[in-house]
Amino acid sequence: MAKKEKKETPAEEVVEETPVEETPEVNPFEEKYNQEHDAHLRLAAEYANFRKRTTAEKDAAYANGRADAIEKLLPVYDNLSRALQQETADAAYKKGVEMTMNELVKILTGFGVEIIGAVGDEFDPNLHNAIMHTEDESLPENTVSQVFQQGFKMGDKMIRFAMVQVAN
Repeated sequence: MAKKEKKETPAEEVVEETPVEETPEVNPFEEKYNQEHDAHLRLAAEYANFRKRTTAEKDAAYANGRADAIEKLLPVYDNLSRALQQETADAAYKKGVEMTMNELVKILTGFGVEIIGAVGDEFDPNLHNAIMHTEDESLPENTVSQVFQQGFKMGDKMIRFAMVQVAN
């Protein structure tokens, strides 16, 4: 009997097997726990952002309300200022107006309001509204030479710009 020879055909290729990494078994309960934990962390972060945002909005609303109330008092300040500039023979009347003005200024400063606009200040377009210019050699350039109406600022918020005359 003759031996049969086995011929290798080129179509047969030797495939090397790569070792398959064994994936660890995923526990369905652990996977569910991780999903719930992730959802909980996201919800907690979203709530913290909501709290910060509403606190900032509440503070801004309070500051805007204070600024609006102070803005309503400014005509009273202007009228008292005009009354103090008028000449009067009645000393008691003048003293009463001065006391009222001092009390109003005390209340405004208690609210953190800064009164802006004095003769000799450097002109700042962020604080002053220049309604007139004058040529005055005795004053440096861009200096407030006259204040027509005081300005008011509360923190970073401008309530009213000072109306001034500027020397060039």
